[in-house]
Amino acid sequence: MSTPEELEAATRRVNGLAKAPSTDDMLALYGFFKQANAGDATGSRPGMLDIRGRAKFDAWAKCRGMTADAARAGYIALAAKLGA
Repeated sequence: MSTPEELEAATRRVNGLAKAPSTDDMLALYGFFKQANAGDATGSRPGMLDIRGRAKFDAWAKCRGMTADAARAGYIALAAKLGA
């Protein structure tokens, strides 16, 4: 079971990485973080011209149905894989 404090610590470590993670990894981290803190994706998907917003929404929507604890664990595991 992962705690919110462990998620915060992992977030700080990711933000302190010397080399930024790939775009795919950043989107996966975003999806896990949003799912852990806000639950399932809400609202409508951004339009085609909002490429960044659409990618972020899709990453969050991939985590739909995941519990907050599972999302925190996913974030922490990916952060550890990235060396954070």
